[in-house]
Amino acid sequence: MGKENSLEALHAFIVEAKAHTYVGSGQPSLAHRPGAHDLEYHRAPYAYLDSYFGGADFIGEEVVYCEGQPVWAMNYYGRILKPESIEAAEAGQIIKASLTAMYGEGRFLGGFVHETHGCVYHDTSSGDFTAFTGREWIERDGVAVYELHYHGGLIK
Repeated sequence: MGKENSLEALHAFIVEAKAHTYVGSGQPSLAHRPGAHDLEYHRAPYAYLDSYFGGADFIGEEVVYCEGQPVWAMNYYGRILKPESIEAAEAGQIIKASLTAMYGEGRFLGGFVHETHGCVYHDTSSGDFTAFTGREWIERDGVAVYELHYHGGLIK
């Protein structure tokens, strides 16, 4: 595997792409499926597509391509647990602020806690980016008000 195709380069690209799309308020691209919200990021030889459905409760998939071939993917499902305690827009602000801090550390998987907007964001996972499962959640006053489950890894 050449340097540009190494696992380290792939991991760095995933962090970069995530930081430039949803978290970085990237511009939506043309949706590939009816009702989807799609975000794309490109830096040769890689391309990243995040495609999701919904708003307060949502499901989606991220895929990274190398020279046109899918090499990594992640699926996720998130939802507001306590709509009386947090609105989707506020949860989005907390998630963006927290993930920006995590991506600033050059990573995107768990073992992360971040306090912002009067809430505590948590992310925990098992495995590494080649094969993983995880959960993120937001607590307000010690009560989980939002959660997301995710899993993914390399595609061969």
